[in-house]
Amino acid sequence: MAISGEERRRLIVSAVGELGGRVRLTELAGRLSIPAVTVRRDVAVLADAGRLSRSHGFVSLERPDGSGPPLAPGPGEGRALGLLVPSVGSYFDEVIAGARAAAAAAGARLVLGIAPYGTGGDRLQAERLLESGAEGLLLAPGLVPGRMAEDYAWLDALPVPAVLVERRSPTPDGPGSGLDAVASDHRHGVLSALRHLAGLGHGSVLLAARGDSWTAAEVRAGYREGTRLLGLPDLPALDMLGPGNLPADPEPLVARIAEAARSGTRAVLVHNDQDALRLAPLLRAHGLAVPADVALVAYDDVFAALAAPPLTAVAPPKHAVGAAAVDLLLRRLAAGAELPVHRTALLPVLRVRASCGAEPSV
Repeated sequence: MAISGEERRRLIVSAVGELGGRVRLTELAGRLSIPAVTVRRDVAVLADAGRLSRSHGFVSLERPDGSGPPLAPGPGEGRALGLLVPSVGSYFDEVIAGARAAAAAAGARLVLGIAPYGTGGDRLQAERLLESGAEGLLLAPGLVPGRMAEDYAWLDALPVPAVLVERRSPTPDGPGSGLDAVASDHRHGVLSALRHLAGLGHGSVLLAARGDSWTAAEVRAGYREGTRLLGLPDLPALDMLGPGNLPADPEPLVARIAEAARSGTRAVLVHNDQDALRLAPLLRAHGLAVPADVALVAYDDVFAALAAPPLTAVAPPKHAVGAAAVDLLLRRLAAGAELPVHRTALLPVLRVRASCGAEPSV
């Protein structure tokens, strides 16, 4: 995954600290899997900014003469930040990694809380993070479409600054609408997938999607907007979840996809990766090959590359979202109400692989 120079430099400062505050440049490059010439250039930038020192092939957080306090503490030095996510082991792992790297580079400590979807435990976990000493919160609460606004009123009563992560308030004046937010622009991500499939000659695209999260709602809204912009038919979405938000029986879904393919709709966008991985082999059981008979595009790009064939996927910038959220929270803690409320949207990218019938991108 390509990362920006700013993110690389965060990782470098964090890695030097984790390696005891002084490390050989070549060892640092190997640990980060970044070319030594790139690390050398970034270290020069950090040294000029007073964040690192360099001498005889070594990189250090100490001053060149060994005297005085460590070099320029980060903007989060000594601060504790709480991060609330709905799950680990999938999408939010990269968000956590980005937040962790940014916090470490800034000298802050990250404390993690988990409130699974549908449990209603967001507020309780946020309170636990505050009890642990968190001075600011990074929050990815459920915000499930259709839930009452009262369920999220606690967002407006938080005693510390907070940033919504991969979330926005459901309504312009709803709970949390006055909070900073950093999120992937999922509607743009869906549009990029639809545009790609249309460019391959598909006159219609079927959406198979979940409906249990803010991301799912944005994917569905992006499909409606994208089909209108591109002049494609707005087909009824297939629900990937059944009663109780449990995974739906895949057989009826596959039968409907097969029926749509026989009727001329031979492209499907699936949210999310796990569901797309389930569908591909079942389509073969119906005599449909991917991509010869059905072009399949996944949304999330967590596991998509591991499918057979590898799935073309929309990849939200998950790592960058986590890092940007930490940066914004630290700015909010430093500036207080003087900083205008920020709503940052980062654009996903489309990673083209074999499942859509196009030449895979490098």
